[in-house]
Amino acid sequence: MSATTSIRLPENLRLELETVSAQLHRGKNWIIAEALQIYLKSLRNPSLEMEAKRQSLLVSKQERPDTFWEDNADTQGWV
Repeated sequence: MSATTSIRLPENLRLELETVSAQLHRGKNWIIAEALQIYLKSLRNPSLEMEAKRQSLLVSKQERPDTFWEDNADTQGWV
C-alpha cells in the first residue's frame, strides 16, 4: 500500500532530481523514496555512521599500504 504526498523542493534540487532520474531510468518517486529510506535508517542506527566516520578519519591521516584495511580494521563488536 502506498500514499501520495507532496513536497517542496528548491529549484536546484528539483533539477538534480530530474537529471538523476533520467540517467538512472528511474522515476523521481523511486529516488525520493529510496533516499528517504536510507536517511531514516541512518537515524535509527547513528552508531554505525559515527564508527564509519571515525575509521574514515583514522585512515585519512595515515600513509597506508594496499593491505591497510585488512591489517588495521577495527571490527570488534561487528556481527
